[in-house]
Amino acid sequence: MGRSRAHLQADERGLNYGIRPHAAMAGNIMKPALVSIDNRSDSAASEAAEPDRILTDAPLLDAYSRAVVSAAERVSPAVVKIDVRRGDAAGSGSGFLFTPDGLMLTNSHVVSGASRVEVSLQDGQRFDADILGDDPHTDLALIRVSGSKLPTVEFGSSRAIRVGQLAVAIGNPYGFECTVTAGVVSALGRSMRAYSGRMVDDVIQTDAALNPGNSGGPLTDSRGKVIGVNTAIIMAAQGICFATAIDTAKVIVGQILRHGRVRRGWLGIAGQNIPLPRRVVRAHDLPQESGVRVASLDAGGPAQQAGLEEGDTIVTYDSRPVAGIDDVHRLLTENHVGREAEIVVVRRGELLRRAITPVELGSR
Repeated sequence: MGRSRAHLQADERGLNYGIRPHAAMAGNIMKPALVSIDNRSDSAASEAAEPDRILTDAPLLDAYSRAVVSAAERVSPAVVKIDVRRGDAAGSGSGFLFTPDGLMLTNSHVVSGASRVEVSLQDGQRFDADILGDDPHTDLALIRVSGSKLPTVEFGSSRAIRVGQLAVAIGNPYGFECTVTAGVVSALGRSMRAYSGRMVDDVIQTDAALNPGNSGGPLTDSRGKVIGVNTAIIMAAQGICFATAIDTAKVIVGQILRHGRVRRGWLGIAGQNIPLPRRVVRAHDLPQESGVRVASLDAGGPAQQAGLEEGDTIVTYDSRPVAGIDDVHRLLTENHVGREAEIVVVRRGELLRRAITPVELGSR
């Protein structure tokens, strides 16, 4: 016999609500019976059956979170917001206290040329700050406020860090107090062009997100020890951020406290990076294939006094190879100021050795 329209509609309603019709012989009446239907997918049921597998990640995530939270809580009280005035213009950045009587580090480009510097602490204290010295070649500056028992950070060592380890960046971007981002150390030993145009060595690369207002804030390890000073972002790249290594910062702080400035050597030349002829490299067994051509000499400068001429190509300084101008900058440190060293140049295919004594940059 055919099904009645009423029976078909009942069947449709039963399927829609998870009810399956069941034939029960009671005359010609079809009596529905409720049947439990599990609507979960096999994968969902499988996950529900394996709660232990889901929970295994929790301790790992907790450990990561605890490390970031611990570092932020330890360091944040010493991270300051820096407001500067340059005539009618205003700017801001970050910094951090490292002595209880008010010494702090920030970036040179944050405070350089400022007529007024004001510092705000996390607890609401505000101070006028003095610039003790800045070094645009490493984009670092040392400033001071008059205070006591101020919160401080603890310096770590950038020599001890490893690629892949946790890095936490803390700062005050655009006045948002103590923003915290975390990532990993992506690379070590990078060189980066400073605002002065000079190369900064031993730069830390990290993917911890930075904003322009983070400039001068600390980069810490998982223990909350400062391993770098956040200094730059490559705006065209994605997640590539840099910090000046804290070991470099320690040297800069020491020189500013001793001399009120950073001492560097000066030779009195304008140079140009050029490739060396292969016959010259082979003839003199040089370890590099490029050098620095002397484009011009400052009158009375150390290079001119040493007998260098325009057109000479510098290949060695103080027994170290010179492949480019940046190599010369790296070698002209405080220890070389006023100390005689040997400079080797190529002149018309021949090697010439001369004694040269750098003078302090800025003292001429």
